[in-house]
Amino acid sequence: MSKDAVDTAKAASRTDAARTPADAGDAGYSKDLKARHVNMIAIGGAIGTGLFLGAGGRLHNAGPALAIAYLVCGVFAFFVVRALGELVLYRPSSGSFVSYAREFLGEKGAYVAGWMYFLNWSTTGIADITAIALYTHYWSFFTDIPQWVLALIALAVVLAVNLISVKIFGEMEFWFAIVKVATLVSFMLVGIFLLATHHDVGGQKPGLSVITDHGGLLPHGIMPVVLVMQGVIFAYAALELVGVAAGETAEPEKVVPRAVNSIMWRVGLFYVGSVVLLALLLPGSVYSADESPFVTVLSKIGVQGAGDVMNLVVLTAAMSSLNSGLYSTGRILRSMAMAGSAPRFTAKMNRNQVPYGGILLTCAVCVLGVGLNYLMPSQAFEIVLNVASLGIISTWVIIMVCHLVFVRRAKEGLVSRPSFRLPGSPVTEIVTIAFLLAVLGLMGNDPEVGRKTLLLIPVIAALLVGGWFAIRHRVSKTTDQELSELTK
Repeated sequence: MSKDAVDTAKAASRTDAARTPADAGDAGYSKDLKARHVNMIAIGGAIGTGLFLGAGGRLHNAGPALAIAYLVCGVFAFFVVRALGELVLYRPSSGSFVSYAREFLGEKGAYVAGWMYFLNWSTTGIADITAIALYTHYWSFFTDIPQWVLALIALAVVLAVNLISVKIFGEMEFWFAIVKVATLVSFMLVGIFLLATHHDVGGQKPGLSVITDHGGLLPHGIMPVVLVMQGVIFAYAALELVGVAAGETAEPEKVVPRAVNSIMWRVGLFYVGSVVLLALLLPGSVYSADESPFVTVLSKIGVQGAGDVMNLVVLTAAMSSLNSGLYSTGRILRSMAMAGSAPRFTAKMNRNQVPYGGILLTCAVCVLGVGLNYLMPSQAFEIVLNVASLGIISTWVIIMVCHLVFVRRAKEGLVSRPSFRLPGSPVTEIVTIAFLLAVLGLMGNDPEVGRKTLLLIPVIAALLVGGWFAIRHRVSKTTDQELSELTK
């Protein structure tokens, strides 16, 4: 609903408020996601190809200080999810931050939040199916199959899973997360054993000397560490899925705080811990963007089949990301469609209570990605990755702005804050927003990728403005209908 509609709704009785969903887009969902599903969705959102594959190239460019970059970005990522968690406990919604943007920033805010999130996940979906095709080509059995065919097959499989039911989605994410966590824990145990026993790794003894003898924490200076921040932020993308999933769980007040609070130690253990181990085992110059850093280490100690195992894991991570993207955009688009800011068909649900219209729209964009894989197979991944990063940063900024307005209204006595809160408000939100905007600005220091990405901002802004003028009358009409129903 719009801001005015929400204010009007407050005049209704408590009984009526309990019967009426705060967001029309929340009606009709099942509550089939269990605590274990939401917890694993939180883990799965925090662990993906950004670590399993991307950490290699970043270690090569930034050196051991990459661990500090992961820690700093991880702290701000936690602030974002903690703020979202507080909003979820205030009012669980499958529309998540788009629904909160509608309440606290108005329809224009919800419109921008929703379509930037759609831009993020639809382009990430293209990156995912591209990655899946590339990973599959690792095995000789699939080498002769065109990259675009493999991308299309992957998209079809994940689409089928998403359309069946939310419970199937939850189970798929649960097992995807199990695979990723088990792999990381196994590697960390191996790495700790190598350190403790001073076992030879690639012709040298692991330990602090690996760092001190090869340029220290910053072998290439501070700027490479700054430039990798964009990629590190992308690695943490999908943490906000906890907010979307909360709309389809029976006890969000119990599940969400536990899932959100666990994110911080998971970030510290899995991301920072893994990168520290990698830096202590081999010099950063040994790692590369073309190979998982975990495969690099395992191959140096003669582990047979390490490449096959890790390739299967990164393939799983990419499938998990694609699965999550279709799930979340389906719910977000339905929330927008009910307010008139997305195509009407994206509000449709099937008999399994799945918003198939929004999922199919995201798939349609991903099919364009299949075409991109056909036309530009070597450049497809890099092109869409940079577009997605703009969507991620804007989504996180909007979450923090919504929380700022929420806290201000709580101080005015208009809403009540739950006991589960973001600490340090409003300083925490302001510092987080400043950090995210600084990461965006610093992308200009990267002439090859960053500057080209920033040039997309005015293009996207123009498209958003044009789109708003095209649908604003429909949004206004929908809002008027909601107001008339609430005041009957």
